[in-house]
Amino acid sequence: MTPPVFSHGSLRLYLLSLLAEQPRHGYELIQALSDRFGGTYSPSAGTIYPRLSKLEEEGLVTKSTDGRKTVYEITDAGRAELAARQDELNAIENDMTDSVRRLADEVRSGVNAAMKSLRADLASSARQAKADSAPSEGAQNLHTESNMALREADMVLNEFRQQLRTDLRTQASRSRIPAELVPKLRADLAGVRADILQALGR
Repeated sequence: MTPPVFSHGSLRLYLLSLLAEQPRHGYELIQALSDRFGGTYSPSAGTIYPRLSKLEEEGLVTKSTDGRKTVYEITDAGRAELAARQDELNAIENDMTDSVRRLADEVRSGVNAAMKSLRADLASSARQAKADSAPSEGAQNLHTESNMALREADMVLNEFRQQLRTDLRTQASRSRIPAELVPKLRADLAGVRADILQALGR
């Protein structure tokens, strides 16, 4: 779709200005227009090539073949046309800046709306899942007690680890730690773990 900035005849004029910068083939013109609009507008080949043909018929551009590509180049008549319509070209540039800003705002607004809707959907799904899986009061109390016991067990393990590290470092600063201590520590901890798992009924 041709954006509002390009009123009747304006796109042809802007194509001339792009070719005044350097010769280009059709895809390069499409890419240049997309770049100027910050990626918010990319004309189709069906939009660009008929206008290039019209410019060629009017003697404002010429075309040549470079391998498999057709390269378009502005003529002296084309440069004269640009010079005569410089004020119009400046107005197109200004309108293009406004159009890019407007399109970017629309895109940003659409993304924000989509994200807001997605967050609302996720929150609704989470509330529904919580309601569907809500445990009975007795099971909930049991779950709470288990969590408290788990936190206390974590505290005990952390205290044990910190105290044992302190003891080992103190011993290392006074004399050496025998190498056979590590296998004994590993075996003793494995035994403690086995006892705990047995108590848990596993």
